Amino acid sequence: MATIVKEFTVAVKPEVVWDALKDFGNVHTRLFPGILVDAKLDSPTARTVTFGSGAVIHEQMVTMDDQARRLVYTASGGVTTHHNASLQVIAEGSAQSRIIWTSDFLPDEVSPKIQQLVDSGAEAMQKALR
Repeated sequence: MATIVKEFTVAVKPEVVWDALKDFGNVHTRLFPGILVDAKLDSPTARTVTFGSGAVIHEQMVTMDDQARRLVYTASGGVTTHHNASLQVIAEGSAQSRIIWTSDFLPDEVSPKIQQLVDSGAEAMQKALR
């Protein structure tokens, strides 16, 4: 199983970043504008997201931990046969946050595609959280 870990910091209070991360139905406007063009809640813990490319992915929340500021979800419908990911916010002082995005997936051969999506997503997230 391949793993991609992306870490970056934003000059935004951790509680503000966490508020955006846990807004499960508005990921397309609050975190990934330009990458995602739509997100629809199928239930309080399931969503369907549409990428700018037209790809449609179904995501299921596994865990939302307010204390750890950590969201875990699975994704299906794309180039992977298995995909789970987590996003976590860690305070670095009172006005800066470190975001750790971990993706585990199969098959290993799609690593370049997933790396590109994670890199683009992290860039979009950094802009959206300003």
